[in-house]
Amino acid sequence: MSTATLALTDTPVVAPEVIARIKAVVGDAGWSEDAGRLDAKLTEWRGKWKGNTPLLVLPKTTEEVAAVVRICNEAGVAITPQGGNTGLVGGQIPFGEILISLERMKQIRDVAPTDDTMVLEAGLSLLDAQQIAEKAGRYFPLSLAAEGTATVGGVISTNAGGTAVLRYGVTRDLVSGLEVVLPNGEIFHGLKRLRKDNTGYDLKQLFIGAEGTLGIITAASLKLFPIMNSRSTAIVGFETAQKAIDLLVRAKQETGGQVEAFELMGRYGLSLVLKHIPDTREPLAGEYPWYALIEIASGDPEGAASSMERLLEAAFEEELIVDATIAQNETQAAEFWRLREDHSAAEKAEGAAWKHDISVPLSRMAEYIVEGDKAVQDFLPGARLVAFGHVGDGNVHFNVILPEGMDAGEFNALRDAGSKVVHDLVHKYEGSISAEHGLGRMKTAEALLYKDPTAVAAMQAVRASLDPKRIMNPHVLF
Repeated sequence: MSTATLALTDTPVVAPEVIARIKAVVGDAGWSEDAGRLDAKLTEWRGKWKGNTPLLVLPKTTEEVAAVVRICNEAGVAITPQGGNTGLVGGQIPFGEILISLERMKQIRDVAPTDDTMVLEAGLSLLDAQQIAEKAGRYFPLSLAAEGTATVGGVISTNAGGTAVLRYGVTRDLVSGLEVVLPNGEIFHGLKRLRKDNTGYDLKQLFIGAEGTLGIITAASLKLFPIMNSRSTAIVGFETAQKAIDLLVRAKQETGGQVEAFELMGRYGLSLVLKHIPDTREPLAGEYPWYALIEIASGDPEGAASSMERLLEAAFEEELIVDATIAQNETQAAEFWRLREDHSAAEKAEGAAWKHDISVPLSRMAEYIVEGDKAVQDFLPGARLVAFGHVGDGNVHFNVILPEGMDAGEFNALRDAGSKVVHDLVHKYEGSISAEHGLGRMKTAEALLYKDPTAVAAMQAVRASLDPKRIMNPHVLF
């Protein structure tokens, strides 16, 4: 189903008395109908979706969220929850539903360094979470380009990946407990600090990655880790993507698991960053087909630097790499990271693009990239491929920019067919059409082509049990 079709979803009407009851619950500061304020929350950042809502609700407490949900459940009124509105598949954009933003829920409920846990409300940003952990002498490893805006509740609802998955896992692996308002307005009190609790179903996992379809996450108990005493960041040039993967395998083994990030970038994507993003520069003396940004972290004050130097020296000797440079300070390391993190912004400046957030087994990623590039060119000659991503966990953003000179409307009309070419190949490689962004509005219908029917039926049964009226984010997930 195309995004244009999704944007034309019929808009339901919410009775004035329901709106009045909701306003009474949250008070004057807890709602808005101001067009200027709503605009930023109704527009997906790439401009693919422009939604509408009868009311923006801004609750301050979990009890207010619960009361609002109870009113909506009784009236059969649908709800779209929203975090920082950084999602890339449209799941956070309402089309006539009540929009509930948790931006006012920013309390730090508890920080327990001994337990390596902190309990935060859902409206705090991911950057806030990192800084709160650091003040407590701990490290919260979830990091992504939108971390200044993306919220705790949002990244949990979408099971965000980020740059440190290789060492610490995805969001799902970093959550020890949740507080969730269920579709009937009841509160699931699951804020546990425990690492081990073998007393039945692990219910928190139902809500992680559910994209707001089973309830609204209002607070989370998050896992903390020791702060590493040394960190080394390098950019490396390769002749082929396969050699980058070969180096990753070697790096994990030789450093004993110290590799925290391994980000792959193709030359064309890097060239767009250098073209469109101010104050960026070539990281190496020459130009190479593929690059990797590598970050190693160690508890030993000198450990990261020595591990990186040893790794790169051996890689040169074995002709795995053709060039490399190690950041000499934090400023230079940040410059290296900008080259990776600003890929999406640089792509946007080139015009229309088909975005693909896919994963395949790491052992077959290089093969997939080669075959995928050929398949795209066969489908649309002149299409420009930008492949980059968290290669350490098998996730690559396989994006296709329109051919130079092609009309954007003509290009966008081919999106569904073009994406099917990409995703059919992903399925052939036993991969996933959504590695970290979720399905949202963009991929829900398409996922039915590839998802195991038994798995879909099980998810539908869970959803029907918790939300029989289907009021929670009704256009998302099967």
